[in-house]
Amino acid sequence: MNVNIRHLHTSAADFEVEFQRVLHWSAETDEQIEERVAAILADVRVRGDAALLEYTQRFDGLAAPSVAALEITPAELQAALGAILPAQRDALEAAAARIRSFHARQLDACGRSWHYRDADGTLLGQKVTPLDRVGIYVPGGKAAYPSSVLMNALPAQVAGVGEIIMVVPAPGGERNAMVLAAASIAGVSRVFTLGGAQAVAALAYGTATVPAVDKITGPGNAYVASAKRRVFGKVGIDMIAGPSEILVLADGSTPPDWVAMDLFSQAEHDELAQSILLCPDAGYIAQVHAAIDRLLPGMPRQAVIRASLEGRGALIQTRSMEEACDISNRIAPEHLEISSSDPHRWEPALRHAGAIFMGAFTSESLGDYCAGPNHVLPTAGTARFSSPLGVYDFQKRSSVIEVSAEGAQTLGLIAAELAYGEGLQAHARAAEMRCKR
Repeated sequence: MNVNIRHLHTSAADFEVEFQRVLHWSAETDEQIEERVAAILADVRVRGDAALLEYTQRFDGLAAPSVAALEITPAELQAALGAILPAQRDALEAAAARIRSFHARQLDACGRSWHYRDADGTLLGQKVTPLDRVGIYVPGGKAAYPSSVLMNALPAQVAGVGEIIMVVPAPGGERNAMVLAAASIAGVSRVFTLGGAQAVAALAYGTATVPAVDKITGPGNAYVASAKRRVFGKVGIDMIAGPSEILVLADGSTPPDWVAMDLFSQAEHDELAQSILLCPDAGYIAQVHAAIDRLLPGMPRQAVIRASLEGRGALIQTRSMEEACDISNRIAPEHLEISSSDPHRWEPALRHAGAIFMGAFTSESLGDYCAGPNHVLPTAGTARFSSPLGVYDFQKRSSVIEVSAEGAQTLGLIAAELAYGEGLQAHARAAEMRCKR
């Protein structure tokens, strides 16, 4: 059965209406989820370990005598690394090396302290320091995500974070060896088999066994997202992620099967994931649709892919590549592929995207696993104002000011004038006292 994916044309009279329907996604959470999450957070905050044990048994079917029994030791992580297939270990280590190298360059570019002196000897600068302790949430319900371990833990490690606490659900007590192996490779300090809102609460508030952290990163389900939103302020968070997205900007030069499979790569995540093609060539759009129909029956997750493409997907014909770039900027996608024979021609026009994949050979899936840049990206149009997870998310900056005696004579008069204007006499007098005249 053919896939009933939307075909839109920017020249159509109803394009804007239909385009907004494609983009519409409600970030509002279910009231019942919000109420349950609020109750779980409050309970863990008050009862600590006892509440964690209760919820872990109720939601994950995992009974334990203590929360300490839910911690995976460094020896167990190392054993998992030794137990996986050699090819799996090689792939994890190769991906980790590339991710670590990329984030080390981020550290060099923007993650170090600096200062300078004015002509009068005043020192001004910025002191960059890592967070003391962070928590990373790794999903573990429907699937296992060793790549998420690497993408969250390695930039924290490169940033110099003192302690990395990882939580991952283990339904029925089942532990994924590749996830644990990835934790060993990435230098995670401690791992607890905890999941859901209760794990977020433990990281935010701390319990007798689980230490409180300064920031929580990593994706999760609606309960995890709601919990992260609620604890923000007590701790930092990376972002509230929506369904995954891919936008392919194509000039018709890439094999249609490649583009169809790239659209599948996000659609297979979730029925609410979004896959969009922008292209000025009607014939090429038809070829991609034909490839979708031909390739879908061979996909193990074809039901999820079909639901995603038919519910939120679109094949959009534009008047030109320039117009396609304009529409891409309006969408601000999580993943943006420039599937063009000359991607560097179009890249300067593209201002908003979580990650930009240049050229026909750069599939989005390479970015998910091993290219090097982070795969934790802004979704739902938030790439207009936010960035991928990086070393800078695990650091903070302090301003450094050392005013010389000479500098105080000039700055004191400026500050006093402004302070009197604001009616803050003590501010003004504090500055004036340091002036010789």
